[in-house]
Amino acid sequence: MSRNRQVQWLALCCCCVSPWLVGWDLVPLMKRPHFLLFGDSITEQSFGPAGWGAALANTYSRKADVLVRGFGGYNTRWALFLLNSLFPPNCPTPPAAATIFFGANDAAILGRTSERQHVPINEYKVNLHKIVQQMKNCSSAMLVVLITPPPVDEHGRKEYARSLYGEKAMELPERTNEITGNYAKQCIDLAKELDLPYVDLWSLMQETEGWQKKFLTDGLHLTEEGNAVVHNEVVRAFSEGGLSTEHMQCDFPHHTHIDWHMPERAFQKK
Repeated sequence: MSRNRQVQWLALCCCCVSPWLVGWDLVPLMKRPHFLLFGDSITEQSFGPAGWGAALANTYSRKADVLVRGFGGYNTRWALFLLNSLFPPNCPTPPAAATIFFGANDAAILGRTSERQHVPINEYKVNLHKIVQQMKNCSSAMLVVLITPPPVDEHGRKEYARSLYGEKAMELPERTNEITGNYAKQCIDLAKELDLPYVDLWSLMQETEGWQKKFLTDGLHLTEEGNAVVHNEVVRAFSEGGLSTEHMQCDFPHHTHIDWHMPERAFQKK
């Protein structure tokens, strides 16, 4: 089927395009770039109410699609098994940008309730590097942004455990803020070594008084305000990396550019 025939067929089939457009030399369908968010449950939940992923999709509405690939409970060791599926080498349609948001589970402490998720800190950094390399093999032009794990409110984690397990809950939290901070430092060090943009969420959140309840629901996952912090920082990183909404085109003409007497003109090739 020729290109013109394909465009005509699409014009007929799409419910939002009238059949009378067939025959016009239409503007080719513009492929929106897409962003891929890769991480654990904090990424998986990012399209929930007031989630940072949903907010990102709204910010880039009509300019880029946002794909969420969050896997609750995953650490960087398990994430490696997903790379060939998510970021195949020399992908014909690679993401324009991607976030890597792991570490909250890697930092789980051995000998406590979430020890199965623990990844030694040196391996964590190596695994992050492997993820970055796979993304760059998928597309050398891909903008990769590293995000540190958020801080941990240890009291909040213990309260959450008691709400689930009652008296059976362990007295010691399965994560601590100090240890998570060490993992955050490894994430930042790697970003600096590779000259990649990063979001130091661990430090940034703790600059706000009362961050424990303001930004975290259960001592680990994000409140509406916490999601807003991530959204704002990712938009900043994307914009500084050349993906500012102000400089990205919409896929089709804005409605104000359509002449209601002769709307077809807005969709003709220039």
